[in-house]
Amino acid sequence: MEKHIIKFKETSREDELEFYSNIFLSEKRIEFEKVEEAKNYPLIQQIFYLPFVKKVVLNKHSVYVEKLNILQWKDVQDELSKQLEDFLNDGGLVSQIELTKTSPVTVYAESTPNPNAMKFVVNKKLFNDVYEFKKVEETKDAPLAKSLFTFPFIKEIFFDFNFISIIQRANSNWDENVMDVREFIRSFIQDDNVVIYEENFVKKSDPKIIENLDDVSKKIIEIIEEHVKPAVASDGGNIVFKSYDKESKKVNVILQGACSGCPSSTITLKSGIENMLKEMLPDMISSVNAING
Repeated sequence: MEKHIIKFKETSREDELEFYSNIFLSEKRIEFEKVEEAKNYPLIQQIFYLPFVKKVVLNKHSVYVEKLNILQWKDVQDELSKQLEDFLNDGGLVSQIELTKTSPVTVYAESTPNPNAMKFVVNKKLFNDVYEFKKVEETKDAPLAKSLFTFPFIKEIFFDFNFISIIQRANSNWDENVMDVREFIRSFIQDDNVVIYEENFVKKSDPKIIENLDDVSKKIIEIIEEHVKPAVASDGGNIVFKSYDKESKKVNVILQGACSGCPSSTITLKSGIENMLKEMLPDMISSVNAING
């Protein structure tokens, strides 16, 4: 099978770069201004998961990406080009609109910043919410998670949209186990087994709870949802707002999935999330504290 080769070039707009492929991508030109508009376009979602992306245009052989004015293209263009190339060559889809129930299920594994966590990405949507399982007793309504816990080296499981992040136990080796888990997930889904009974779970983001929060907390949640969660999800994890103290101006968040217990999560919090909140909410934030989910 021919491999995608992604290259980039400047356009007439300073903040826009064209990433073009040697293989056909789309029959028509489509513009996306937010990730919600790309629910059937996994490739475009991957791009929006990057915090500097403002707008994406999909064309026949190209993806035009417009960035926010917070960095220079020279700092990220090579990395983004490689990410797009790897995503497509590892079985990632440009569009899943034409997928049917009988379409072959593909699963590919991605390493994450957490050496104990592996992300398994499926070529179709599986979940409408996020779900975390730290022990088999919590999986009564999640058949896939329950079955995965039969692997003795699996410690924790996290579900989100079209991926599954799995944290292994100490002294385990992903090099020895990744192919078995990947094939198990693929077969489980391909055989039309029920993955999860979502109706039996309480939805995580209850609007009534958010409604009763103070204005700063609401703004923090909005920033996390729009600017932080997509990037964290690309690493196989999730971040959830827990609390904000008006007096100390401290923010508490919960890290889930691959981010839970990740050695680099503290650096990400301080250099990324904390700085972003301080910049977008001047004089309202003193620090961000992470609690592993």
